Amino acid sequence: MEGTGNIDKMTTLSQVMTRLTQRGIHREFRMNEAREMKLENSEKTYQPNELTIIKTYRFEGPSSPDDNAVLYVVKDLDGNLGMMIDSYGAGSNYPKEFDDFLREVPILESDEFDFD
Repeated sequence: MEGTGNIDKMTTLSQVMTRLTQRGIHREFRMNEAREMKLENSEKTYQPNELTIIKTYRFEGPSSPDDNAVLYVVKDLDGNLGMMIDSYGAGSNYPKEFDDFLREVPILESDEFDFD
């Protein structure tokens, strides 16, 4: 993993997700089929400027570029926290609109979610 602060003891996506869930982050921001970004179990639709990426974790598969993934910890204007997960490279699980949306989300990396 690169760019993950002091999270060197956790090397898998599932380990980081488990740790974040223990910290109260258990919902996901997802882009639906209508190309709208929503927080799981919510009807609110978000624009990029209504979200902030506060932590990024990157995972690289040992044997295949298809195993690459990124997990973002995202905060909305109301303080709700959630995860946004995407495979990256050729095997992205979202349409191009997701990448365009993500590029517009402000990034304010915080060490609050560095784990030791």
